[in-house]
Amino acid sequence: MKNSSNKFNGKNKKDGKKNSEFGYYSKNTNRSENNNRFLHNSAKNKKAENLKKNDENYTFSSLKRRNPRFKSNPEFPNKNSDLHQEFTNKRNFDDWIWGKHSVYEALSSERAINRIWCTSEIFSSDKFYILLKDLKLKGVLIEEVSWNRLSQLTYGASHQGVALQLACSKTISLEQLIEFSKHNCQNPIIVALDGITDPHNVGAIIRSAEAFDCKGVIIPQRRSAGLTGTVAKVAAGALEHVQVSRVVNLNRALEELKKNGFLVVGLSGDGQISISNFQEKSPLVVVVGSEDKGISLLTQKKCDFTLSISLKGKTSSLNASVAAAISLFHLTGK
Repeated sequence: MKNSSNKFNGKNKKDGKKNSEFGYYSKNTNRSENNNRFLHNSAKNKKAENLKKNDENYTFSSLKRRNPRFKSNPEFPNKNSDLHQEFTNKRNFDDWIWGKHSVYEALSSERAINRIWCTSEIFSSDKFYILLKDLKLKGVLIEEVSWNRLSQLTYGASHQGVALQLACSKTISLEQLIEFSKHNCQNPIIVALDGITDPHNVGAIIRSAEAFDCKGVIIPQRRSAGLTGTVAKVAAGALEHVQVSRVVNLNRALEELKKNGFLVVGLSGDGQISISNFQEKSPLVVVVGSEDKGISLLTQKKCDFTLSISLKGKTSSLNASVAAAISLFHLTGK
């Protein structure tokens, strides 16, 4: 009995899964297998359901993202012509001209030009070279760019290597401005802009200059906004009544003005004299710098005086156009 018991016990431990005569062990094993199968199947089902939900969410989100690409979205038209038309409508090209023949006619008719973009082939062309060289000497900004860059600027238009932006008002030379100012006033005031690239500020300063009877405004060729449509709009008609000179180099222009009897004063937060205490009555050039950098160091060296505006509040600085208006009010009231 002992051996048979040991034999039974060993067989039961080894082969108990196959033995159906002893219900306790076999029954528990089947139940365990059923439970394991059920748990495995339920986990598998949950996993499948989760995968299905993820797939549905991914499909829904991807369709949600991609659907606008297949709709008739006006921002992304299918045809190149429609794309160009859409972008040109968004960006105001009313003052732009491109194409060899159109640009050449505009240059030959002596229309007021703000800026020119051209490729190296156009600039070296005999037909354009003399015209472009003369305009550059008059202060018109001419940029030599690549064909691709010009296509970006015109949004894919057929530019043929050249494009220009018209100015809203004609400019005069510095010599003409000096002569005009001296013949129309005993102590004229001219405003010079140094590094003001915001067209809204340029337009506002021109408006203030005309309102306080300044005889002219000087704008450098580079690092300054040109006489664009935005400038004309903000100036509110003042461009029709004030002379503007666009110069290649502002510092050389200031030297020329000093030779002709003008005092050059710069507006600066660190000015040596308060503008309310400034008593000079000779012809003046008032230099207004940009808001972030102010007047450049080289231009400051050309100034005979630097003037400051006393501020009483907590604000540490003024907008460039506001500072110009306050200064012109003080200087023209003396």
